[in-house]
Amino acid sequence: MRAGLAWCLVSDVADAAKRLLLGRPVRSDRLGHTLLPKRVALPVFASDALSSVAYAPDEILLTLAIAGLGATVFSPWVGLAVVVVLVVVVASYRQNVHAYPSGGGDYEVATVNLGPRAGVSVASALLVDYVLTVAVSISSGAQYAASAIPALRGYEVPLAVGVVLLLALVNLRGVKESGSAFAIPTYLFMAALGTLAVVGTVRYWSGTLALAETSQLEVLPESGYEAGLVGLGGALLVLRAFASGSAALTGVEAISNGVPAFRKPKSRNAATTLLLLGCLSTTFIMSILLLARATQVHYVEFPAEQLLRDGVPVGEDYVQHPVIIQLSETVFHGLTPVIVLVAAVTGLILVLAANTAFNGFPVLGSILARDGFLPRQLHTRGDRLAFSNGILTLAAGAIVLIWAFDAQVTRLIQLYIVGVFVSFTLSQLGMVRHWNRALRTEPEARARARMRRSRTINAIGLGLTGTVLVVVLVTKFTRGAWIAILAMGVVYALMQGIRRHYDAVQRELALGDDPAASRALPSRVHAIVLVSRLHKPTMRAIAYARASRPSVLEAVTVSVEPDDVEALREQWDRLELPVALKVLDSPFREITRPILGYVKSIRRESPRDLVVVYIPEYVVGHWWEHLLHNQSALRLKGRLLFTPGVVVASVPWQLESSVAAAQQGLRP
Repeated sequence: MRAGLAWCLVSDVADAAKRLLLGRPVRSDRLGHTLLPKRVALPVFASDALSSVAYAPDEILLTLAIAGLGATVFSPWVGLAVVVVLVVVVASYRQNVHAYPSGGGDYEVATVNLGPRAGVSVASALLVDYVLTVAVSISSGAQYAASAIPALRGYEVPLAVGVVLLLALVNLRGVKESGSAFAIPTYLFMAALGTLAVVGTVRYWSGTLALAETSQLEVLPESGYEAGLVGLGGALLVLRAFASGSAALTGVEAISNGVPAFRKPKSRNAATTLLLLGCLSTTFIMSILLLARATQVHYVEFPAEQLLRDGVPVGEDYVQHPVIIQLSETVFHGLTPVIVLVAAVTGLILVLAANTAFNGFPVLGSILARDGFLPRQLHTRGDRLAFSNGILTLAAGAIVLIWAFDAQVTRLIQLYIVGVFVSFTLSQLGMVRHWNRALRTEPEARARARMRRSRTINAIGLGLTGTVLVVVLVTKFTRGAWIAILAMGVVYALMQGIRRHYDAVQRELALGDDPAASRALPSRVHAIVLVSRLHKPTMRAIAYARASRPSVLEAVTVSVEPDDVEALREQWDRLELPVALKVLDSPFREITRPILGYVKSIRRESPRDLVVVYIPEYVVGHWWEHLLHNQSALRLKGRLLFTPGVVVASVPWQLESSVAAAQQGLRP
């Protein structure tokens, strides 16, 4: 009884903890109340793209610094090229959200216009990219935290894993709750970067803008780049910087995938959010790069070796701060609280970037599960109307990446953006085909003009994103992008395999041309009651079997110990039970195999007969009692499940321990 009470207590505590962490379950008819206004949708869906300004400029400067200080003067021009692509992609996706507002995003566009294989290719790229988004953003946030709090240095991995788990928990509470919780930090980040840009520009034009602390250091070019950006190697380095900076475009597609989460009018609100995202991102990227050039910020991949002070490497003890931190220390020199605030909100926005993936991945996973490309469980909403299984899957994948790559952004960034540009390119190609098809049937002149304009925008987007994809593949393939491509291939094959399985099961279970055949009754029912000894559970099983009025009813036991079988026969005859007892020989003292053999022999003799096997089972109340009872029954049921034409009926007998546990569970 005490064990039953303990089990119920543990169950109650677990349920109370779940309610404390996730909140009370939400009724399905409350789904409309979880939709987001634009002011909340911006931090929910655009924080990924906004956060990329915290590391995309760093990657541009870091890559150009390979060729020394002279190469970094090209950083604003590389940034401008990134901004041009960003503007075109934002304009292109504004067409997408109007044409396909159902939430399928790039997957739906590619599937409808290019075919299912293209759609699955896009989906695999996006799923991998969402996992990488969480890993990169959280790892970058952990590095910012370590810069602001020296005590955290060396603990970036456990810190990042903890943040991923926290984000998963918040999102399990629901989309609207997570958006409301993260709106303030996102807007603080916008205000901080906006203030940094305005104050820095004013001080630059007034001549009071100082140089960054790292401006006093020399940058040692890597071997082969002593002459700067000359020749084919210099051109490839610029392209590599452009490819790294293109990480600023990640997250744009999240809005097109999340259109159903917007309030009505959904498409218009999503398009407006995209426009706000484009304006903010382009402003911040160019402001950071221009201020970094004005203050002569130096940022390299290996500071201990590449940065020199008086011709001597600075060594392992030197701590290199991210570009935004260096700029805030220069622009707000002497205002320590402001500098700390900039570092704090930048770290927070990097965490929120992962939150964008926590909203995009589960929605896309739900759509793919609905279409049969992922397990059905991903299509189910949890207690709080969030796609809980998708959230947990994303968190697990990100934690594996963070642990495998030691939370190093420079290593993870090489895997990044490949997937998103695969989806960008196929999506834009799909949209061009969409407008071509629509133009063939649209008679109205104004509508045709609008469609041609949209097609032009998507065609330009196709050209630019396709070019960037080629550049990314050429410049990053050997530096780690091949891992992302391999992961996309594995996910693609996995999804195709899942779809083939579901299709095969559906064909196998279909009623066919003659549904009446599926309702055909068996010729006879052959009932078997398994008997180990004659006691109350056996008598109940016999009574249940007789009540079903089978064509044939017999009791079956296995002869393991001859003396026990003889005693059972005598007791059976003495009670004059109206059921024949059949004894199966077992020379090797097995129980499962003789019964399986006997059942199969019945099926061979009468293939149209249905065999029903009644198995008496104990219902126990203590966890340890499961180890002492029902083991033979469980093994036998597991084997009988694979035998066609056989039904297994469990006949429960509740022991006193189970009755006590049930009574404890019913008490308030």
